[in-house]
Amino acid sequence: MKIAVGSDHRGYFHKQRILESLAENGIEGVDCGCDGPDSADYPDAALRAGELVAGGDVAGGVLICGSGIGMSIAANKVRGVRASLCFTEDQARTTRQHNDSNVLCLSGDGVDEDTAVRLTQAWLGAEFEGGRHARRVEIITAYERQNMKQE
Repeated sequence: MKIAVGSDHRGYFHKQRILESLAENGIEGVDCGCDGPDSADYPDAALRAGELVAGGDVAGGVLICGSGIGMSIAANKVRGVRASLCFTEDQARTTRQHNDSNVLCLSGDGVDEDTAVRLTQAWLGAEFEGGRHARRVEIITAYERQNMKQE
């Protein structure tokens, strides 16, 4: 399994720790930037990871910026991405189970590195439940097909 992981400068150390944790668990992490703690633009990493997810090159993505909000906004601009900002393990599990989330967004300022790893593990450990949730995800997907320009 491959997971895209990206950050801006405020999520850089979280990203590094998540990449280490993925490797420790036999999961290949694809580093989508940034390259250090110097100022970096969050949309660069978000769009890079989102494209990998949407293109099927990776199974999912994890994105970290200061608040997590910017990453969520940017990643959700990529057709086929369902990015979810989470602060608890329950949210991380539930967004996979109910929303078929394929990108987890985290706040570098709102959670510490160890919590970021636990949230990532909870998210990766959950599976989409389908059923009534599939109908709701299909409504979103149908809207995307009809209204979002495809490059």
